[in-house]
Amino acid sequence: MRYLSQRFTMPNRMASAVLNDVGTEELAHLELVSTIVHQLTRNLSMEEIEKSGFGPYYIDHTVGIWPQAAGGVPFNACEFQSKGDPITDLFENLAADGAFL
Repeated sequence: MRYLSQRFTMPNRMASAVLNDVGTEELAHLELVSTIVHQLTRNLSMEEIEKSGFGPYYIDHTVGIWPQAAGGVPFNACEFQSKGDPITDLFENLAADGAFL
């Protein structure tokens, strides 16, 4: 969401296209993780769900995929930033991803 939001204020068309491509690829990662979670949980018995610590999640969402942090905090808009300033946004992306540093 960070990259897809930032692309609208990027003044350079090439940089905007890169942000669009990266954002699209990041959404594919969410799809992969959701598929893995679904495959690992779709045939669990109630005993397995309770023993694994998955009980509270199951009560709220059954076996539906609901993005949240390991501590149980649901996904929200605080997870991505878009300041509208291209340099600030790009530096924030570098800090958030860490892989580029």
